[in-house]
Amino acid sequence: MKTGIVREDIYMEHVMDYYHPESPERLKHIYSMLEEIGPENIERIPARDATHEEIAYVHDVSYIESISATKGKSVRLDPDTSTSPKSYEAALKAVGGLLRLIDAVMEGKVDNGFALIRPPGHHAERNRAMGFCLFNNIAIGARYLEKKYNIKRIIIVDFDLHHGNGTQHSFYRDATVLYFSTHQYPYYPGTGWIEETGEGEGRGYTVNVPFSYGMDDDDYMHAFKEVLVPITDMYKPEFILVSAGFDAHYKDPLGGMKVTEKGYAMMTRIMLDLAKKHCNGRIIYALEGGYGLEGLKNSVKAVIQELRGINAFDEYKQDAPSNEAVKIVERLKKTLSPYWGVF
Repeated sequence: MKTGIVREDIYMEHVMDYYHPESPERLKHIYSMLEEIGPENIERIPARDATHEEIAYVHDVSYIESISATKGKSVRLDPDTSTSPKSYEAALKAVGGLLRLIDAVMEGKVDNGFALIRPPGHHAERNRAMGFCLFNNIAIGARYLEKKYNIKRIIIVDFDLHHGNGTQHSFYRDATVLYFSTHQYPYYPGTGWIEETGEGEGRGYTVNVPFSYGMDDDDYMHAFKEVLVPITDMYKPEFILVSAGFDAHYKDPLGGMKVTEKGYAMMTRIMLDLAKKHCNGRIIYALEGGYGLEGLKNSVKAVIQELRGINAFDEYKQDAPSNEAVKIVERLKKTLSPYWGVF
């Protein structure tokens, strides 16, 4: 398989506060890893600037203009989120890089891909920057698939430590995009409980797995196999997008989970199998969080190896999930049973 990779130096020009965890060092470590693993089955996809019209698929025009007005400036947007002089340009290229990668997959130039971009996106709301995020890259990508390619069923899988409130709210009343999230709860931003399942036509198309502190590979695999796989098999997506945050890694300084590099590889293997089964292998990852530099680098490496057809680890032998994980999954299945006949 050929994997498209988006990487640009402009992404490292977005700099928030000194010692901010969402720093350019994250990509420096990841990009150095790319040199180590070599170019086999990897295609560099150059980014472009997203247009304001494309960003407005998700965000209010007035909000887009307010971010545009930060060009060349350092502006505080919320307690955790700010811009530096190049942040607006990086944000345009982050969205545009993902859209270029979508084009490459849809046109058959690559089989799948990973957009290694900053700033991240899944907390960004329609008219608000928050949680280190300016524009909601993955949500805009989903709308782009709908508008340009007439894709009617998309799954967004979000395994970041933090719930993707912005992504959830973008599609909460929409059945054309199914949002599946595993996240630590209660934790920032405070959304993502089991009973948040969508509204109107979107009822049942938001699926939240609010894990408590300390969940590990076995717990995540349990949620994927017991919930994501059967729902995906029933929904039959035409494209899979992944909000790939690695702050559930066991060494992450902001997290409280115990996921390993092997866990991320095995989750990727499950999603690749689903993509091959339902949507001709079409799956794209977009970088979100992950703040322990070595854990981030090694986890992204494991995912890219799997994407390009190289097993990063031997087959995973799953042990029993924790009692807490089993309880959460069973409660979620009961909550979703009116919408999905597989539970």
